[in-house]
Amino acid sequence: MMRVIMWLFFLIAGMYALNRYKYRILNGVLAYDLLRKVAVRVSMRMPYLREKILPQILGRSTF
Repeated sequence: MMRVIMWLFFLIAGMYALNRYKYRILNGVLAYDLLRKVAVRVSMRMPYLREKILPQILGRSTF
């Protein structure tokens, strides 16, 4: 029982830390060229990003 409680405590603490420092972690991960390229490739496969966000970034309007 104590092992389960400790596991849950560390899980919750880890989730809190990830949420609190998510942008620092993301900046650290994306500092590596290979990981940044993979992240861009994966995100461009998502239709929502291509259709909604990309035109706003490039300054084009969608009709």
